[in-house]
Formats: sequence, C-alpha cells, structure tokens
Amino acid sequence: MTTIPLQDRVRRTARRLALTAGLIAGTIGPAAAANLTVACSALGTESDLCREAAQAWADETGNTVEIVHPPNAASEQLALYQQLLAAESPDIDVLQLDVVWPGILGDHLLDLAPHLPDGTLDGHFPATADSVRSGDAILALPWFTDAAVLYYRSDLLAEHGLDVPETWDDLEAAAAVVQAAERAAGNDRFWGFVWQGRAYEGLTCNALEWVASEGGGTFIGPDGSITLDNPAAARALDRAAGWVGTLSPPGILTYAEEDARAVFQSGDALFMRNWPYAYALGQSPDSPIAGSFDVAPLPRGAGPEARHAATLGGQHLAVSAYTRHPDLAADLARFMTSEAVQRERAIAGSFAPTRPALYEDAAVLEAAPFLAFLPATLREAVARPAAVTGTAYNEASAIVYGAVHDVLSGNADGAARLAEAHGDLMQLSRGGRW
Repeated sequence: MTTIPLQDRVRRTARRLALTAGLIAGTIGPAAAANLTVACSALGTESDLCREAAQAWADETGNTVEIVHPPNAASEQLALYQQLLAAESPDIDVLQLDVVWPGILGDHLLDLAPHLPDGTLDGHFPATADSVRSGDAILALPWFTDAAVLYYRSDLLAEHGLDVPETWDDLEAAAAVVQAAERAAGNDRFWGFVWQGRAYEGLTCNALEWVASEGGGTFIGPDGSITLDNPAAARALDRAAGWVGTLSPPGILTYAEEDARAVFQSGDALFMRNWPYAYALGQSPDSPIAGSFDVAPLPRGAGPEARHAATLGGQHLAVSAYTRHPDLAADLARFMTSEAVQRERAIAGSFAPTRPALYEDAAVLEAAPFLAFLPATLREAVARPAAVTGTAYNEASAIVYGAVHDVLSGNADGAARLAEAHGDLMQLSRGGRW
C-alpha cells in the first residue's frame, strides 16, 4: 500500500474538489462498497499503527481505507487542514487532531453523536471525554493522551553517581558534568539536553512547561486575562536561552520532536524532553540506547511557587463535515479509538491511552513501565489556553512561540520580548477574538 502526503492532497484539492482515480491508488483492504481516507501522523510508529488499525476495520467491514500523512509539525498540519476544510472538500474523511483543535475547526467537523452508539465516550478519562464535547455534540473521539516527560540516560547518571534531576538546576549541573566527560572521552557530538526549539506549536508546549514550572502562569489565564509578562516567565525563558550552544546544540532552534529523538536515540544526549511515543522507539531492538534509559517527570523550578509542569497534549480522531460517508467514517473513528486498539498502541508504540483501565493492564505496563506514573502527571498537567481563546488560539500561540524563539535566539531578553508579546496578545483580544 502507498501513502500520500497531505500537502499534495491539498494542492490537488485546490484544483478540483473531488477525488480522481490518481488519488485512490494505494488502499487498504479488498474491493468494497466505499473507500475512506484517514489523515494520520507519520511521527515515529504512528503510520504503521494507524495503518494496522485501519486494515483491521477494513477487513471487518469490507470497505477500503487510504492513509495520507500531514506534516509532523502541528502548526503546518493545522494550516493544511484549514485550507482543505475551508474548501469543503470531501477528500479526507477522518482527521487526526491535536487536542486543542476542535475549538478551531469545530464548524467543519461532523457531530458524531447521531452516528455512534450511546455510551461511546464511556471508559475514557472524564476530562478527556469532556474535551471532545460541545454542548450535546461530539466533535471527535479521544485517541491517545500526552504529557511531556524527561528521558534520561540511566547508565550515564549511574556511572557518574548522579540522581535523576528534580529541578532545572539539577538538570543543568548533571548535563554539564556528563557532557564534559563524554566529550573528553572522544564524543564531540554529545550534548546535555535536547528538546524542541523550532518556532512552532511544540515550542509553545516547551515554553509553557518552563514558565509554569517557575510559577509564571500559562500565558493566558482561564478568564482570558493575559499573564505572560511577569518576572518568573522572563526568568524561565532567559534560563532556556542559556542552554543554546552550551548544554544544547546551536541547531536546537530548528528541532522538532523527531530531531530531538534522533540525537537522544543515537546516544548523543543525556536528557531529552519529549512525548511518550519516543519510549517504544528508544527501546526497539535496533536502538543504540535500548535498556540504557528511563523516563521521569519534567523538572520543577526553584522558586516558592515552583512545580513539576508538563504540557497536556494528545490526539483525537474527528470526521470531516464534508465526508460522503458519515456513518462509515464515524464507525472507523470509533473502531480506531476503541479499548482494544488503544491497548495495542500502548504496547507497540507507548502511546498513552485515554482509558484509565489500560493503566492497570499488565501487558501495557510491561511494555511501557513509565505509564504507571503518567496518570499522576496527567492530573497535574498544564493545559494550553485553547479553551478560552477558541478560534484565535493558533494566532495567540504563534505570538507566544515567536517571542520565545526570539529570546532563545539571543535577539531579546525575556522581560523585553514578553512585554512586546503582551501587547500583541492584547491587540488580538481587543479585536474581539476572545
């Protein structure tokens, strides 16, 4: 079977708003009554697991499913979805969405409630189930949840008699010691800490963790007030800027999730901030660091209001309002988010389930032991200010990650650039966007 990048699909849709024979090449399953298309990520093992679940549904129902891949970067993915849906194209039936997108794309998503059995959302974390509802409507189905974690080389910490860091100060100290030792031993490519520094949604997630862990808030409060311009937030960003070129590579300013994973999994970093999906890949038989790393909560800051703070993430499956097959598309989304599929994804890909029962499943915990502490991390996780900003979230996030990237690049200090970003967010909110 073949897959088609979603960028190509959008370009074709711009010329004609219907599937052609050339776009139907590469389907899953036998000839059938209907052909559906699912847009799912190619990040890590996601492509294979998405294809396997779709194949199982196709075999069960006699329909066919085609897989297309949007860009891995969330901001680019959202832009492509917006273009496709604004054209009211039926090209994509089921879409993988970031948890913060239903509020942005809701007008273009099918209300799944009339197309699914009662109780479909039973068994998920209540907060996760609530996040896909809009009044009585169900805009998506929870697929997996996410909270960022700290990956660390357990072998190297043990070798140097170092503990897993509790604070950012601890992380900096350990990273400096091990980085110096590894380079002295001949590995000039070794770095203390890799993360996501590219100017995109992932940087908003990283920055939210730094700031919240120092007691600096969440950029925009639950009441819509703009809170990012404060000393704790500035201190957090200035700290992170100090990592660039010292404990983190200069190229960190272009890193997304897979860039950081490539460095860590090759054995060239002590610490990594990333999502749970990277665990299964790091423990795969061909991984140079298999059996030599572990996972812990992200460090906290040092002030009186310091805390461990992980950005709440995750993905849903939604159905386009323009699908030609609403009942089938809804059933495909239901199948792919079922307990059985989530269990397999947790075991094979370390994707965190949205169903509490799976955190007590012996096979899941054997495959990904760190999932035992993830529910506690999820309870304390920090949500991005998507609910309060609604359709303006993407613009607000772009203001945030643009400011953060400027600080990391050395173009401004934290306090000055946050003051400027405060004004930009105020202007956006005064425009009636939230």
